[in-house]
Amino acid sequence: MAGTVGFLGAGQLGEPMVARLLAADHDVLVYARRDDVRSRLVDRGATPAGSVAELARGSDILIACLYADAQLRETGLGPEGFIANAKPGSVFVSHTTGTLATLQALQESSPAGPVILDGPVSGTVENIDAGTLTVLLGGPADAVARVTPVLSAYAEPVVPTGELGSALAIKLVNNLLFAANAQLLAAATELGGQLGVEPTALLSTLQVCSARSHVAAHAHRIGGMERFEEMAGHFLRKDVAACREAAIEAGVDLGLLGMAVREGPLSLDAVDTTREGTR
Repeated sequence: MAGTVGFLGAGQLGEPMVARLLAADHDVLVYARRDDVRSRLVDRGATPAGSVAELARGSDILIACLYADAQLRETGLGPEGFIANAKPGSVFVSHTTGTLATLQALQESSPAGPVILDGPVSGTVENIDAGTLTVLLGGPADAVARVTPVLSAYAEPVVPTGELGSALAIKLVNNLLFAANAQLLAAATELGGQLGVEPTALLSTLQVCSARSHVAAHAHRIGGMERFEEMAGHFLRKDVAACREAAIEAGVDLGLLGMAVREGPLSLDAVDTTREGTR
């Protein structure tokens, strides 16, 4: 049995994850700072924790769906953090698209801390609701096997990727490629306009042409590139910043992908890491 599943970061993606865990009859302990979120989840059957430390002490598997590394460090480190207060033998899964350095800092902060897995996700709220979110998992194989049935409440597939950090590396490459695709699509839309093509006609037609892509399909579905930037821009900026930070740590150049992201029409440079609840 999974035991008690703790959850930290019940935001835009985290709250529906908790709902799916509860629907799958898991015993869920949740820490939520917002009264309305806490009330909704308690009404669904979750048990509230009064602090991050209390959450960690009561969780056999602790899942965090936090926006960025800053929130992971804030809640994980220190005497009241989830590392120092982790239940013996527990596993911690981070859904944050951040850096390996942060996970290593958490790991090194306490020799008796939980087994840490990097578990970045790919998908939307709609995927969570349907149980089809993609979760990549890096870390020890036995811990990956232990948490996979729990994550399967909202994820299919759950993809083991190797050692700690491997899932983040794959996700960061994926995100950079996605951002580059978005920039190319924005440039293509601008070019189409200069040639007298309506953006909606271009996006619609791309769905049945060789240049079709997930980005183009999503932009077409939600109403165009302006709406795409409005909805996805802050996530893309956060992910691009994480890619650049990871590249600096690893001493590698982002190359052509980095150039496409940097020079495209969309503004993907500024980043706000203070948002609550995550990707």
